[in-house]
Amino acid sequence: MVNMHPTALVSPKAKIGKDVTIGPFAVVEDDVEIGSGTKIGPHAVIYNGSRIGKNVKIFQSASVGNLPQDLKFAGEDSILYVGDNTIIREFVTLHRGTIETGFTKIGTDCLLMAYAHVAHDCIVGNNCIIANSVQLGGHVILEDWVIIGGTSAVHQFCKIGKHSMIGGGYRVVNDVPPFILAAHEPLRYNGLNTVGLRRRGFSNDTIYKLKSAYSLIYDPKLNYSQAIEELTKRYPDDPEIKSIIDFISNSKRGIIKG
Repeated sequence: MVNMHPTALVSPKAKIGKDVTIGPFAVVEDDVEIGSGTKIGPHAVIYNGSRIGKNVKIFQSASVGNLPQDLKFAGEDSILYVGDNTIIREFVTLHRGTIETGFTKIGTDCLLMAYAHVAHDCIVGNNCIIANSVQLGGHVILEDWVIIGGTSAVHQFCKIGKHSMIGGGYRVVNDVPPFILAAHEPLRYNGLNTVGLRRRGFSNDTIYKLKSAYSLIYDPKLNYSQAIEELTKRYPDDPEIKSIIDFISNSKRGIIKG
């Protein structure tokens, strides 16, 4: 059964699961899928191309799946995915993809706070927290468990590694490697995200290993290639170290400085 307020405008073509709640004056367009248990607040708009998971909470006046703000966009079909159990607070704006990738994706169990913006072709991993008024440019990638502090802006095509945390009010114009804290202006490495890692069950041995790895990466006597070579020797086949090496090696915008 769908609990729909009489003032809501919901297309009969939309695919809506069981126990969905749709609040006053909300709008749901034709090409929309909404999973069971999801709640949509008043005045929220769910645009064509939106694929909303189960038990998602969308608060008042959120704009979900609207057209990309990309001058190259020519009206092509594209998708916005929102994973299960994600919370989308008031006035959040989420734009679907363009022809370059075809989709924008928000993972499961994320929290997007008020006024946050996720642009076209972004990928947001699972368990991410995007605080108030954070702005993600097009094609940004957040790996799992990323936290971004309020009012920070992330430049298009930047990538932020898993378990990293960005402080509030900063500009992200380079890639941010996994497991770290980033702060200051210009943004730079500010140590390991020790508190976050402990909360997520990382052992003291693993945390010490990661600290040692970043001591090498940001050693002023070494360039990144030399640091990676040394890490490969010290920690062969180590999964956490390998994820750091792969991230740095594949970075297109270059990583933040130490």
